Amino acid sequence: MHDASAVASLIAEAFADYHAQFAAITQRARRRFEQRHWSAARADAVERIALYDACINECRLRLQAVLGQRAFDRTLWQAIRDHYAALIEGQIDRELYKTFYNTLSRRFFQTRGVDAQVEFVALDIAPTDAITHPVARHSYAVSLKRPTDTFQRVLGDYAFDVPYAHLTRCAAAVAVRLQDELADWGQDPVRAIELLDTVFYRERRAYLVGRVLGESRFAPCVIALVNDEAGLRVDAVLTRRAEVAQLFGISRSYFQADLPTVGDAVVFLRTLLPHKPIDELYTVLGRAKQGKTERFRTFFRHFNECTHEQLVQAEGTPGLVMAVFTLPSYPLVFKLIRDRFAESKQVTRKDVQDRYALVFSRDRAGRLLDAQPYRSLRFPVARFAPALLAELRDTCAGSLEFEGEDVIIALCYVQRRLRPLNLYLREQPAEAARAAVLEYGQAIVDMARNNIFPGDMLPKNFGVSRHGRVVFYDYDEVRLITDCSFRDWPRAQDFEEQMADEPWFQVWPGDVFPERFAQFMGLPPALAQALQAVHGQLFEPGWWRALQAELAQGRYPDTPPYPPGLRLA
Repeated sequence: MHDASAVASLIAEAFADYHAQFAAITQRARRRFEQRHWSAARADAVERIALYDACINECRLRLQAVLGQRAFDRTLWQAIRDHYAALIEGQIDRELYKTFYNTLSRRFFQTRGVDAQVEFVALDIAPTDAITHPVARHSYAVSLKRPTDTFQRVLGDYAFDVPYAHLTRCAAAVAVRLQDELADWGQDPVRAIELLDTVFYRERRAYLVGRVLGESRFAPCVIALVNDEAGLRVDAVLTRRAEVAQLFGISRSYFQADLPTVGDAVVFLRTLLPHKPIDELYTVLGRAKQGKTERFRTFFRHFNECTHEQLVQAEGTPGLVMAVFTLPSYPLVFKLIRDRFAESKQVTRKDVQDRYALVFSRDRAGRLLDAQPYRSLRFPVARFAPALLAELRDTCAGSLEFEGEDVIIALCYVQRRLRPLNLYLREQPAEAARAAVLEYGQAIVDMARNNIFPGDMLPKNFGVSRHGRVVFYDYDEVRLITDCSFRDWPRAQDFEEQMADEPWFQVWPGDVFPERFAQFMGLPPALAQALQAVHGQLFEPGWWRALQAELAQGRYPDTPPYPPGLRLA
């Protein structure tokens, strides 16, 4: 099979097969929710993340078999691309098809940077700009006299194979919460509600996602459902953009949402979250590869427009494992693994990569920042500030290759840039600093409850979002709670042991001493006292051991993705 049109058809069929398998895994989410089979839901999330590369590799091997040496014929691939473009023209999600094709071509040609001869390249056009197709949704006029009746109909239209604990009571609670939350609309009461047909699932909740409309304004509306021993019920109603933005945040795991097409859903979600980057919306919908493509496109469009600006070392304490740089005007950081680590870091390069992969496949509980790996990124050497270039040459030479006027980075991890917590605490007034420290403690608790031990708890490894949420972003020492040994700190038997610089007892790999955490966090006394007053369990070995026992039996505590005050009674 050397005909370009036939090969293009084969690739389109391979993407359709991937899409079908993606949908099949996603469709299990409703059953997992109804049956409260949370461990299976976590396994589904991991399986779906691995699916893309599995399908790409299967298609690559098939193409290699049918094309032989012509698999590396650039002229043939150019023709394949053109036929493929014609095949997918008119598809709402044609950008997903293009990304699948580009991934394949890059695997064959080991592309470094961008290869316009064989790839689809469009740095200037957002893929959703041309989408006018409205996403499927339910629309309801809200009765001003009997709003509970309206919301009974809303909830009843999303049928589950488990009954509501009390449908009327849930509907009334939704109506009251919306009335309370939108009271400032005054003479413009809620007139209608629109909700996507598709139910969004993640962790232990199902979400009805849409918006409420008045005469002249609208607000997001997300109805969160839980299914516990009491039955199905509404747990929360979110109407503020900051709350919904956190629900769709990049520190959370991906939704299971069986969307027939994705681009039109992204267009709708952007009406709710206009400041959310398009790449993050694709990513949180489970289309991580498309999210990477969009992040690349939007960054390099900005990068090519700001030709006067140089890449510089990121603010914060330099890492012992990662070198981190940024473009000051764009909210991303690029992290390269150093060639050599300090003696205090007992990890290898492979360990670091494995730990970033571990975080990628875990329930991140809103506390672990998404880190996307990029390979063979190409930058002009002239765009690096001299100090940064010198640091990279000195400490990351194994990840760099210089080609003419460009440098190619073999592997880097890209994350949203946040304000490092240690800097934030110095800059803020006392009350804001105290709130951030309590968030820091809650972040550690939330990670622990999802079987993640951060390892290095120094505040420099945490960041503060624009909404004041504290998240962890440095994964080189991350471990599973179930792999740790939480020990009491041995008491000194005599004065010599008490004054010794080094432990007088055996410390094994994996040993953790919670009673010593405060000593290594390096917080000012007032903030350390505030943390211990509210999150004192973090410093108690018994708390960690009890949690570890629960996790080992597959019992993960529930971690709601919104504050307790937003939960309905």
